[in-house]
Amino acid sequence: MEFNNVINERRAATFFDPKKDLDITLLEEIINEATLAPSCFNTQPWGVVVIKSQEAREELFEKACQQPKVKEAPVTLAIIGKRTGYERENSIWDEKIKNGYLDEEKLKGILSFCNSSLFATLDQKTAYAARNSSLLAMSIMYVAQNRGVATHPMIGFDEGAVKKLYDIEEEDIVTMLISMGYPDESRELYPREKRFTFKEISKIY
Repeated sequence: MEFNNVINERRAATFFDPKKDLDITLLEEIINEATLAPSCFNTQPWGVVVIKSQEAREELFEKACQQPKVKEAPVTLAIIGKRTGYERENSIWDEKIKNGYLDEEKLKGILSFCNSSLFATLDQKTAYAARNSSLLAMSIMYVAQNRGVATHPMIGFDEGAVKKLYDIEEEDIVTMLISMGYPDESRELYPREKRFTFKEISKIY
C-alpha cells in the first residue's frame, strides 16, 4: 500500500468482526516491523502485552470501561512504557559497545547526564516512557493498516488494575491499549471528523 493511502485510510475501527481471528504470526510480523520506530538513544523503552484469549479479553473488558471493542476484537495490545529503560541494565548499551558506537567511559557520561538532568525526576522518567512507547504505538497502527489490519487506540482504562492483571512492573506505565482485528463490514463508521490544519496548529519563529 502507498504510504499516503496508509495515512488517509487508517481509522479508529469502532466495530470489529468477532468471528475473524488475527493470526499470531501476522501480529508478530506487524510488531517486529513497528519496532523500527525511533527512540531516545535507541533504548526502546517499551513492551507489549498481547491480550488474545477470550477469558483474558473479558477480564480486560471490565478494566477498560467496558468498551465493546475489547471483547469483539480478536486481540488487544497493552503498550508498556519503561521509566527505567535508559539504565545500564538495558542490553542495547552492550550492543552499542560491541559495535563500537561508544565505550564504557562514554556510556558512564551519558548515564550520568540522564540521571542528573534528562531523567532526574519521576515526571521526566514518565515522559520518557510515554513519549517513546507512543512512537511504537503509532508505528504499530500504521504497519497494521498497511497489512490490512484495523486498529483502535484507547486511553480509557484503570491503569492500576491492568498492571495488576498482567503483572506489569510498578515502575512501568501502561501508555495505551490498541484493539486489533478486522472491521465489521455490516456497520459503517461516521465520516472522518475535521482535522486541524498546519495554519491552525503551527507557529513559525
